[in-house]
Amino acid sequence: MKGELTAIIEPAPEGGYWAVCPEIPGANGQGETIEEAKENLRQAIELILQDRKEDFLRGLPDHAILDKVVVSCGTLGSNLDLCHSDTSSIF
Repeated sequence: MKGELTAIIEPAPEGGYWAVCPEIPGANGQGETIEEAKENLRQAIELILQDRKEDFLRGLPDHAILDKVVVSCGTLGSNLDLCHSDTSSIF
């Protein structure tokens, strides 16, 4: 799965950079460079999403239908994302 999320990057008081993703609570990364902070943020996002998916699937009842929603995003205005979705089966 590929997608674009927001990265807010600021200089860290102790040096280097700190990056957070407002769309994924708890996702953050640090690095000596902006690119390193972004890469660490990307890794944190992947780990959080995988962990949340595994936790959710563990509690899924046998009769539940497991499907997928594909989301494609465009831009409306300067900073407002507009997303359209459709569904397709994973199986």
